[in-house]
Amino acid sequence: MYTRISRSGGRQYLQLVEGYRDEQGKVKQRVVANLGRLDQLSEKSLDPLIRGLQRAIGRPESVPDEPEFETARAFGDLWALHQLWHELGLDDAIRKALRSSRRSFDAEALVRAMVFNRLSAPSSKLSMLDWLRDEASVPGLDGDAVCHSQLLRAMDALMDRHEKVEAAVAKQLRPLLDQELSVVFWDLTTVRIHGGKELDEDVRRYGMSKDVDGIARQFALGVVQTAEGLPIAHEVFEGNVAETTTLGPIVERLLKRFALKRMVVVADRGLLSLDNVETLEALGAEQGLAVDYILAVPGRRYSEFTDVIERLHPELAEQAQRTGAESVVETQWQGRRLVIAHNAQRAAEQNAARRRNIEELDALGERLAERLVKQDAGMPQRGRRSSDRSAYQRFHKAVLDKRLSSIVRANLASSQFQYEIDEAAWAAADRLDGKLLLVTSLTDSSADQIVERYRSLADIERGFRVLKSDIEIAPVYHRLPERIRAHALICFLALVLHRMLRQRLKAAGSTLSPERALRTLRQIQRHTVRIGGRDFEGVTKPSPEQLELFEDVGIEVPKRPA
Repeated sequence: MYTRISRSGGRQYLQLVEGYRDEQGKVKQRVVANLGRLDQLSEKSLDPLIRGLQRAIGRPESVPDEPEFETARAFGDLWALHQLWHELGLDDAIRKALRSSRRSFDAEALVRAMVFNRLSAPSSKLSMLDWLRDEASVPGLDGDAVCHSQLLRAMDALMDRHEKVEAAVAKQLRPLLDQELSVVFWDLTTVRIHGGKELDEDVRRYGMSKDVDGIARQFALGVVQTAEGLPIAHEVFEGNVAETTTLGPIVERLLKRFALKRMVVVADRGLLSLDNVETLEALGAEQGLAVDYILAVPGRRYSEFTDVIERLHPELAEQAQRTGAESVVETQWQGRRLVIAHNAQRAAEQNAARRRNIEELDALGERLAERLVKQDAGMPQRGRRSSDRSAYQRFHKAVLDKRLSSIVRANLASSQFQYEIDEAAWAAADRLDGKLLLVTSLTDSSADQIVERYRSLADIERGFRVLKSDIEIAPVYHRLPERIRAHALICFLALVLHRMLRQRLKAAGSTLSPERALRTLRQIQRHTVRIGGRDFEGVTKPSPEQLELFEDVGIEVPKRPA
């Protein structure tokens, strides 16, 4: 017996044929079995037949070649990010903005890979090459063919056409925004950066850091976010920029890119100045639309509101005692609406913390004075001999560390170590505790609504934490200003995807964070196995949890490597 391929109607069939001799002794053939159409047969269907025939005649089954397994690469999380990127239209938008006949590589694919890297395994651009070659399978990109210079050239292309890129991204995000009333939140953070050499137009400056105490070399990053938590714009500033100067320019950019009828700007404590308020009011008049604001008064300026707070403090305290909740009142300040919220519990905590600090300083002062008195009486204590000047220095440093110089004062003019506690200043500081002061132009919202809207600003702080922890925007090792700006744009795009993923998970009722969701999907890997000189590719079979996650996010399950 043997096999034969026959043809009929343009198709090929596999048959099992037997040769025999008829009565006249002529050799003929007859079909023992039709095994099916050749194009529909697979190894899976024929292997059992082959093994059965071998067993029937007592022949050992053939042993296949030893399979060779390549390193498995993360795929599920990158597949999900790729689908989100495509659904937002960022692939086509950025590809059009970066279109060029001078490049031999796909700049959009490299930008996309750099964005995904920030969310999957943040690393330097040089380390990212190892990630692409050994750890990750980015859909639509051959990681083995990418080199470091191409990543840098893609970053350069991003900034050469950053206006087009940012306008294209804004166009894709515009349908997701409320066109009638847009509440936008603006805040600024600082990003650590390496390098000491100064360059022209350098954004690396020494300024007060928001990550560590004191001065650091850094740049400043501002982010605009909608009330729904979607980042829509960002801006890079010098590391020593005054926060109060950043609000006007970003609002002008928003008005150019988004056709808004009304905009309410909510900004944190470092951004209040009369110049800001007047700039926003002038922009509204110039553009012919309502540009309103809710700006928090920074704590360092609370002293300017002492009279107002002292006048309203009894009403706030009485309201809090009556309702057992936060009390809110409003008044006028320099012709503008001022809303004051008082949280009694927070005030009590701040009062207690201040009292502890003052008592610790008082105890330190007593010890220092007692040491000097005993020393003068001929009873020196162990250790280095003290002086009034050294006591002043030690005490003054402790006061500065606890930020209580307005209440606890060392008398530096006296020849002997002395200090005093200003009870009136202490009482005034206690009255300021638990207070939130908001200056606003809104007239169609209640005082409670103003406070609630401002409290939503905390979400942008969470976005900054995502940038610094999960996306790892810092530390930055680039030195050229345009590369720094490109790095910030890549991290901003990663934040957009992160927030889109968060919105979908929240809408589906999932309790997973975006980080946990991506970590769960990362367990789906792309595999390559070589058997008998042939390569077989596949994807890890998703678990029930992963299948549910794909459904929650609204993304189809990957069936094969893209």
